[in-house]
Amino acid sequence: MSLSRADKVYLILASFFLGSLTMLNILGTSRFIDLSFSIFNTEIPFVLAIGVLPYPITFLCTDLISELFGKKKANFIVWLGLALNIWVIFIVWLAGIIDEPVNLVNGELVLELKNGKAHAPHGYEFYHIRKLTLGATFASMVAYMAAQFIDVHVFHFLKEKTNGKMLWLRNNASTLISQLVDTSAVILITYYYANGLPLDGNGVLTHPLIYFVFSGYIFKVVIALLDTVPFYVATKYLKNYISK
Repeated sequence: MSLSRADKVYLILASFFLGSLTMLNILGTSRFIDLSFSIFNTEIPFVLAIGVLPYPITFLCTDLISELFGKKKANFIVWLGLALNIWVIFIVWLAGIIDEPVNLVNGELVLELKNGKAHAPHGYEFYHIRKLTLGATFASMVAYMAAQFIDVHVFHFLKEKTNGKMLWLRNNASTLISQLVDTSAVILITYYYANGLPLDGNGVLTHPLIYFVFSGYIFKVVIALLDTVPFYVATKYLKNYISK
């Protein structure tokens, strides 16, 4: 039995959503990009975790699913994303305990001294990424559930209040509110639970926590505003495509 056009669109949007979600959890806080800039000779710290890069696409996908297929299917994909998070944690955890090295301390391999210099032993990169991934994924799960359900709820609340009009309002408002919740939760949990934010040589945060929240949120806000036109175009095109 062949798939209907609606089924194909739903599967494609779900695939992009789940693929982006997986990438952001694995990449997580493994690297931070420093995009700091100056305004009137004042340095403005702007530091992004690499895992945040694919994140905005998840909200575009859930908004499109909400608009095209309704709240129930949007909530279903959110729950599916949670299950995927749990699966990622399980696989990453399992891969680390099957053949656990003896010099593993707090989930990370200890550097070896050779000729008076510290060297990373074989597998160091994996255990370093594993430790960060487990912490980042846990933080992401908590923030993700709150943010995605808020996104879907606000989207449909505004859709009802505006009688299906003002698509730009529910698209942007739902995303901006949910992104603030998500960004704050991820940064705070990652720092206090997983100790996954960048530290200087003295073990102190390279920037205050507020700058990490600010950087991540501003990035998501800009992307959310920029995706308004693509959202309108995609919604119009996909509605016509599905109805044929």
